[in-house]
Amino acid sequence: MPTKNIDLIYFNAGGGHRASALALEKSIAQSGLPWQVRLVNLTDVLDPQGTLRKYTFSPEDYYNARLARGLTIGLRHELKLLQGALRLLHPTLLKILKLHWLRTEPDLVVSLIPNFNRSLFESLTATLPGVPYVTLLTDLADFPPHFWMEQGQDQHLICGSAHAVQQALQAGFDAEKVHATSGMIIRPDFYTEPVGFDRTASLQALGFDPQHPVGVVMFGGHGSRSMLAIAERLPDVQLIFICGHNAKLATKLRALPTTAPRHVMGFTSAVAEVMRLGDFFIGKPGPGSLSEALHLGLPVIVTRNAWTMPQERYNTDWVRENGFGLVLPSFRGIEAALPTFLDDLAASRARVAAYRNRAVFEVPQILQDILRSAEQVQLDAQSLMGASTPRLFENGR
Repeated sequence: MPTKNIDLIYFNAGGGHRASALALEKSIAQSGLPWQVRLVNLTDVLDPQGTLRKYTFSPEDYYNARLARGLTIGLRHELKLLQGALRLLHPTLLKILKLHWLRTEPDLVVSLIPNFNRSLFESLTATLPGVPYVTLLTDLADFPPHFWMEQGQDQHLICGSAHAVQQALQAGFDAEKVHATSGMIIRPDFYTEPVGFDRTASLQALGFDPQHPVGVVMFGGHGSRSMLAIAERLPDVQLIFICGHNAKLATKLRALPTTAPRHVMGFTSAVAEVMRLGDFFIGKPGPGSLSEALHLGLPVIVTRNAWTMPQERYNTDWVRENGFGLVLPSFRGIEAALPTFLDDLAASRARVAAYRNRAVFEVPQILQDILRSAEQVQLDAQSLMGASTPRLFENGR
């Protein structure tokens, strides 16, 4: 049997889409499936010479810079502008993508990005009919219209929450093509504790007291200035700050006064190991970081206000409904809310421990079933054509 080419479509806006693609790539490799997985950065496909980035600006860099500064209040309106621009550019996008599919000939396409699925799906079906197209939501919910789910398209959807499944069914998608997983994709290394890991010794090595709670503060790969407000308001709480690529933020955090042990670090690929040191998590309600924290047993503290990104608003409802942590209107009140949160920490951790997310291992099986189904459809079509040819010839004699 020839090797199948499986394309995972991502871009770098926010970092979560690329992280999910990498996690899925690793899980597929570990599963032993005979596939050639190809990571496809959509930005490189649409702007291969970097013309837009060279002469104007990189949309991904602009978006990530806004996240780092916490300037997210206008993203709902900018999202509508982006979607309007994509509708105008649709013919051009189709032309570029059709050439891409003809050149690369994938056997299965998995999109891990929003907004572009109309163009991706229509270009694929126009050039390579029969090749299945899958949209894998990396958010707990859709933000309709035209975000993750494009109505009227005969494609597969993989949803990490019951709410997203219900959204898909209400949007008219075929129930047989709506696939549920137990959560969001997170990296496989979150499921394996490092050999010889000693939490107590690791905390003591960083100057922490293992007998008192330790919080892990993280706001994505580019950090956020909200971390400064948290540090200023919680000088007597043991905290680990993961600043990602934001070196200036890390420097400012290290300069702040504190009465409790504190550890500030930059980018690390060992996020799972660092989170294992914590008792609770503070951050933005992003689906990736929430899922990572919850999987490792950490109740969460997040905010929901005008600055919360529209696609992440449902996540705060999900946290509240499941008793996974605390949702604040602002981190300005975190010092007043934290004592009650810590008093209930044991009960919160018990609720979090009951949540079982195996999505990263479930998705390869779902994709295998989709691919097999598509292959069977092709075989049936070939069989039908083969059976009908002699009859047509006989009638024509």
